[in-house]
Amino acid sequence: METFPVAVLAMMLSGTALAAEPGTGETIDWLASYTGEAAANPSGGMRQGAAYAGQILLGADVNLNNAMDWGGGTLHVAAVNRHGSNLAAQYLGSTTSLQEIYGAQNTRLARFTVEQSLLDGRLVVEGGRTVANISFLGSALCANFQINSACGNPTFVFKTSSFTWWPVSSWGAHATAWLTPTVYLHVGAYEVNPSHQSSTEHGFDWGTATATGAIAPMALGYQTTFDNDRLPRKYEVGGWYDGADYTDPLRDASGRAAVVSGQPNATLNGRSGVFFRFEQMVLRPDDTSQRGLTLFGVAMTGVSGRLIEDHFLELGLVQRGTFAGRDDDTIGFVVNQQKYSHDALEALRLARAAAGGRGTPADDQIMMELSYGVQLARAVRVQPNLQYVIHPDQFSDPARLHNAPDAFVIGLRFDLDLAALLRGR
Repeated sequence: METFPVAVLAMMLSGTALAAEPGTGETIDWLASYTGEAAANPSGGMRQGAAYAGQILLGADVNLNNAMDWGGGTLHVAAVNRHGSNLAAQYLGSTTSLQEIYGAQNTRLARFTVEQSLLDGRLVVEGGRTVANISFLGSALCANFQINSACGNPTFVFKTSSFTWWPVSSWGAHATAWLTPTVYLHVGAYEVNPSHQSSTEHGFDWGTATATGAIAPMALGYQTTFDNDRLPRKYEVGGWYDGADYTDPLRDASGRAAVVSGQPNATLNGRSGVFFRFEQMVLRPDDTSQRGLTLFGVAMTGVSGRLIEDHFLELGLVQRGTFAGRDDDTIGFVVNQQKYSHDALEALRLARAAAGGRGTPADDQIMMELSYGVQLARAVRVQPNLQYVIHPDQFSDPARLHNAPDAFVIGLRFDLDLAALLRGR
């Protein structure tokens, strides 16, 4: 029986519309899915509670060669409705969500692009209304987790740059050049327009009057698949330059601490960062299946600008195939650290002191998740998970007088491929 693969779950249900499956001959590949994520903290945080967030995705990938004799062209269209609430913000007092599907809670056009394959697929270019994080720093392994510090992308890039994120689309383009069958260069450029993040935004405002700049990510990678490698792997180095305006985490325009002066934080321009990440299958007991153990990791740091975080480190594993007859079930574990900058910590210390408190909050936040993914049917997947947050951050409430207790969180994610259900596959 054909099951709903993890790679499809990762891209379709965690914020990436899929390209039409090559070789199907279909003119239109319809997309329809639902992801739900529930979380509750029976202990820790500022108080106990529960929250639920969900996403409905509807879209299509149109084969332009079949539709209008446009060789190598594909039209991607996707609209999203996001709804629900955020446990981290409401009950932990933290700015990093425990439900990766949360953000931009309304209905909007998330993607409207044309993709062109050139030189027999060695060069692929895509542009239109899109976001950076469905093309850069994403991973199919994210379908196995719910925690937002790791998925859909490492949270460091959003905390230290204007990296655009699903489903808040703006003008953008990216190109991938395959230098060899396994080595590629990937570059892109995306408009930064924070006004599109508004809950009243619908995705059809295509003007650029409120844009604050642009961000340009790039990556050089080595990637294999089950078709050309017994133990598939991906190694990638890269970075980004963010030419958009941003707010100094500590100082006002005169260089004084804004908390002390009472003046607005200074507006700055220009910051950058670099990363290294890997995915490596290390165990594969049966060459006729994709069961096995994959390790993965990420290291990120800033290069220029005044940033809220110094670095981000992550390690994790995913075991596909668990018990007898459960070849598509998974066990996953991930742990990561967000290390704060001196400027960010000083701003928090001063805000606490001004409110009558003492001391400085912890200099990092460590988040981890243990999950088990159950493939209930061809297009239905359920993933209970346990999360633990050490030192929940207080950037949303800098005047808080004391640190929030470490939090234990129980989560449940479920994914439905509605299009596959309708097709009877």
